[in-house]
Amino acid sequence: MGSFKLGKMTLRSLFGKPETVMYPLEKRDIPAGHRGTVEIDMAKCILCGICVKRCPCSAIEVDKAAGTWSINHFGCIQCDTCVRECPKGALSMSMEFPHVAPVKTRQVKSKPEPTPEELAAEAAKKAEREARIAAAKAAKAAKAAKAAQEAESAKE
Repeated sequence: MGSFKLGKMTLRSLFGKPETVMYPLEKRDIPAGHRGTVEIDMAKCILCGICVKRCPCSAIEVDKAAGTWSINHFGCIQCDTCVRECPKGALSMSMEFPHVAPVKTRQVKSKPEPTPEELAAEAAKKAEREARIAAAKAAKAAKAAKAAQEAESAKE
């Protein structure tokens, strides 16, 4: 009975379509539910490190001081946890198969330098914040002076 199953399988593989493809030259159709590889949009990333804490296989590293985000695609298990946990939505899963690589390397992305418009907007925000702080301090000093004046007039 077992030999009939073996013969059936052998004949099907001889005369049917092959199960494998010549990968770098031919691409297979992407199956439903395929997660692909982790991609990042560094313009959205705030380098908070939540993805590092949530990654079950420690494939992601964030260096706030250097402004870099890196991933070891060979260590990543495509569980999609980092994508779900990212507060800014900077991470996504690409619908591609991992690329062929002769050596295991980390993909390192750096935070882009801010444009002059972004620098100007940041300077305007900082100036507005300092003006609000100065106004709050002045109001607090005026309130304290008024309270002191009222206390002095109450003594008389």
